[in-house]
Amino acid sequence: MPHLPELLAPAGDREQLDAALRYGADAVYLGGPALNLRAGTRGFTGDALISAVRDAHARNAAVYYCLNVLPREEHLPAIIDELERLPDAGVDALIVADPGVVLLARRHCPSLPLHLSTQANTANSAAVAFWRDMGVTRVNLARELDMRTMRRLVESSPGMEFEAFVHGAQCLALSGRCLLSAWLNNRSANLGACTHPCRFEYKGVALAVEEKTRPGEVAWEVVEDGPFHSSFWAPQDLCLVRYAHWFARVGMAALKVEGRMKSGGYVAQVVDVYRTAIDDVARRTSRGDDYIFELLNCASRPLTTGFFLGGGRRCHRGLPHDAVRHPLVARVEAPAGDGAWHVSVRSPWKATSIAEVLLPGMRRPELLPGTYRLENHRGETVDRLHPGMAGVLHCASADIGPGIYIRA
Repeated sequence: MPHLPELLAPAGDREQLDAALRYGADAVYLGGPALNLRAGTRGFTGDALISAVRDAHARNAAVYYCLNVLPREEHLPAIIDELERLPDAGVDALIVADPGVVLLARRHCPSLPLHLSTQANTANSAAVAFWRDMGVTRVNLARELDMRTMRRLVESSPGMEFEAFVHGAQCLALSGRCLLSAWLNNRSANLGACTHPCRFEYKGVALAVEEKTRPGEVAWEVVEDGPFHSSFWAPQDLCLVRYAHWFARVGMAALKVEGRMKSGGYVAQVVDVYRTAIDDVARRTSRGDDYIFELLNCASRPLTTGFFLGGGRRCHRGLPHDAVRHPLVARVEAPAGDGAWHVSVRSPWKATSIAEVLLPGMRRPELLPGTYRLENHRGETVDRLHPGMAGVLHCASADIGPGIYIRA
């Protein structure tokens, strides 16, 4: 059997954690409410962290804890407090980006393996050797690298584990070290408080900038573009699912999915596709465009290969003309009697719709109209359920269970 990379999934809250584990993640990365690069998530602390680790370990999944901010002096006492309590929580490794945090981690929790965040911008073998000497056991490579450079780094650094982001949002800044949010909104991305101003919509106004020593040459230009606002700084999302076999062949230790600010349903769909793709590597098969179509169904932006191929991005074409995007309509919560399930409704759900049950392995059995029935919280049969409602699904499917998502 070929080497199979670990599938590393986001767990920004409890629902994301459950989705990642149910749909096949080998490991999850999470953090507390601060001191990591997704400080806007609910995160895990105290008993919630211990419970998350216990549940992940029960499914043979590892838990990596993020302390990957680029801290200022006033943050160091809080970081030391975190470091001293993490070994008791049972996490399997610590994700860090700052050399000072690496030093503190070796001092306050020397038993925890250290994984280096992509924020450290590791792009050459000398940097890998430096971090190895500092006690790092795994490096998440800089996002700007192409596949040839990745391969060279893996081959030139035996004994070091490497991981790469393969799916999710990208940043225009070098390895995510962005100042836009701090400059525009006084919220630092490097402290986990990014407001994503690259996703905002702006209206261009006519402006041409000329550098003093180069008269007549436009150094920077913004062109007025009518009365509309456009998100012209927003990069496309990364998607490397087609290259799972390549990552396996070169010996990449882990494939990482971005998305701790996304929904549990998003994590479920993306993890399911990448889990299936990795398993297909072991089976020496591929589902081709089926992976892409599944990921496009839950994408909020176009999907691209980013810098991976070198020499220019390759965008994945959209859904076929006859395809319809199927939003997630519900999450199954608990049994409600024989053939009945409590559901939390996420999007409008009409009882006349063909519903799909999202099962691991990209299995999508259908619930045809007339084979299922919807009830509201009062037990009344209804023809539709609305977002935010609690309802009951009646159907004879044996595949449904708690934590499964349904789309229609």
